[in-house]
Amino acid sequence: MQRNKEKKSMEKMGESNQCKRKLRVCVATCNRADYSKLAPIMSGIKSHPEDFELEVVVLGSHLIDDYGNTFRMIEQDDFDIGSKLHTIVRGEDEAAMVESVGLALVKLPDVIQRLKPDILVVHGDRFDALALATAAALMNIRILHLEGGEVSGTIDDSIRHAISKLAHYHACCTRMAEQHLIAMCEDHSRILLAGCPSYDKLLLSHHREDYMDIIKSWLDDKVQEGDYIVALQHPVTTNIQHSIKIYGLMLDALISFNKKTLILFPNIDAGSKEMVRVMRRKGIEQHPNFRAVKHIPFEQFIQLVSHAGCMIGNSSCGVREAGAFGTPVINLGTRQTGRETGENVLHVRDADTHNKIYHALELQFGKRYPCSKIYGDGNAVPRILKFLRSIDLDEPLQKTFCFPPVKDPISQDIDHILETQSALAVDLGGTNLRVAIVCMRGTIVKKYSQPNPKTFEARMELILKMCNDAMRDAVGLNCRILGVGVSTGGRVNPQDGVVLHSTKLIQEWSSVDLRTPISDALHLPVWVDNDGNCAALAERKFGHGKGVENFVTVITGTGIGGGIIHHNELVHGSTFCAAELGHIMVSLEGPECMCGSRGCIEAYASGMALQREAKKLHDEDLLKVEGMDMKLSEPITAAHLISAAKMGNSKADAVLTKAATALGVGIINILHIVNPSQVILSGVLASYYQAPVQHVISQRALFSVQNIKVVTSDLEEPALLGAASMVLDYATRRIY
Repeated sequence: MQRNKEKKSMEKMGESNQCKRKLRVCVATCNRADYSKLAPIMSGIKSHPEDFELEVVVLGSHLIDDYGNTFRMIEQDDFDIGSKLHTIVRGEDEAAMVESVGLALVKLPDVIQRLKPDILVVHGDRFDALALATAAALMNIRILHLEGGEVSGTIDDSIRHAISKLAHYHACCTRMAEQHLIAMCEDHSRILLAGCPSYDKLLLSHHREDYMDIIKSWLDDKVQEGDYIVALQHPVTTNIQHSIKIYGLMLDALISFNKKTLILFPNIDAGSKEMVRVMRRKGIEQHPNFRAVKHIPFEQFIQLVSHAGCMIGNSSCGVREAGAFGTPVINLGTRQTGRETGENVLHVRDADTHNKIYHALELQFGKRYPCSKIYGDGNAVPRILKFLRSIDLDEPLQKTFCFPPVKDPISQDIDHILETQSALAVDLGGTNLRVAIVCMRGTIVKKYSQPNPKTFEARMELILKMCNDAMRDAVGLNCRILGVGVSTGGRVNPQDGVVLHSTKLIQEWSSVDLRTPISDALHLPVWVDNDGNCAALAERKFGHGKGVENFVTVITGTGIGGGIIHHNELVHGSTFCAAELGHIMVSLEGPECMCGSRGCIEAYASGMALQREAKKLHDEDLLKVEGMDMKLSEPITAAHLISAAKMGNSKADAVLTKAATALGVGIINILHIVNPSQVILSGVLASYYQAPVQHVISQRALFSVQNIKVVTSDLEEPALLGAASMVLDYATRRIY
């Protein structure tokens, strides 16, 4: 019996050790481009030896001298290369690509049998990667495919989707790529929306102090930041002659533009040999304005791209990584057709002379754009490692597909989409500075609040700190931050993200560029607007204005403000002064307003106006009535006036009636000018004003608008929700 117990105990320990055994991960890299995406993952795997065993296989153009023998940088990064496979058949034409795939398929089985990996990590859309995925699938090795589901030009599209069909697991970069994989019937539970792994490295190393040393080492000592061009153009294998023509025109335009240019040799695809011949016929390698190189280490390439005056060509780096820095990009030809891009990309699809490309250089060179995180937020590797740990090797190896119902739309993942796509909302109030993570459905996932500092410098420092804290928390909350929306008092130019004139409640807050410092610090697009306009946007997306084409939101709080939605769009006006609803004059000789005029709605109906009248009554001992609870030390507010009126104080009731009438008359003016179909009252006084304002409209307005409904807002945080809606409405449709 004792022996049986010991035997069972040993069996259990064996089972436990088997469950906890390390995952043997083979990472195969074919060229300098895919290594920049795979290296961060390899580093992450290597840093967790308790969970993983890393095997590295190198093949393709890594081992060719003409392309820089880039396998050496893998060794310099301190990775042990388990196998080097010479798989490229030279020729740089279509037949050579096919022969290279065949040669790889001949050599790979021996390597896979020797390494016996649990999972093979394959990147992208190259023909070498197709050979890797084919060999692994036929040898019953699980495959994790990076960057599947994306769309671009050339044969790469077909290869990428073919690899996705062979792969068992997917780590994609964008929400759209995830949706494409789902549409391709891939199992949603095996798809990870991770972001691009290269962003983990580039966002960390973007602000290197030695960037000027790097720029000068690749160009020359006289080159200044932002005064040079990075050029990288590859063949388009489905239209080689056209891509060679565009390449020649690009070189002509760059010669004419007369700026220092760092140009990289094209990749090994069919047509590259002809492109190199074009470059040499034009004397690019000897031209004083050009430096032609075969390879640049990724960390240094990041610095060169981020500080360039412009990037030109058809490399995916232009539409992906360059957007993280706001570097202007000119994308030539059709190689990246269908890619999601930021606003920094200007497309030149075709050209017959170099003039069109030259004009694009004139438009783009030297500009800076808001930083974009369409392809990642710098946290891809932790997500991928967590995903790898979750893989159950006891699951059946046979891949299954999730075919949608024939008649029903694919909607099973909508909750996940609404939960994860999120915005950072910032509300700059006179008293408090608030930041919130807001998801697509309008739920405030987490909120932060601090007293608003009095000086500009302290305020900006606190905004950035609170936003950074929120972004760190967002990763743990499974929220992907798409951008930052800022709601602030005063007159705002939303096109430039500049506060032109602030309210008196926020000091040192005029002629302030909010977009640039926040975007530069967080690498996110930033939207800024007036708090009244933000309240209207919040109602349009989450409140009573949802589905209403024309409506007006009126904020009734400390002041009176609001926003106008006309034909589903926010009205800003020629000088961004539209919807200053609190300063509609309803009397020529009314009380003085904070704007300096008289008779404004705000001078009658705002919380400050009611507080002023309440203090007058209190000073004359006309406010308090029997049964009214008032402490001597308690400051007099509008709430005391409303309470007194409800308890029968005729003086207080007269003040409130006048205020409601003034507000109602002002809203009637809006109805007669804009003719909205609905009025939404927001703010702390909304519930009190709703019925009286509706009565004034029914009595005094033109017959055609007397039946327009006045409703009170159900939104608790209109400023934060409105700031978030700017991001959620615009960032999710940024596709060019």
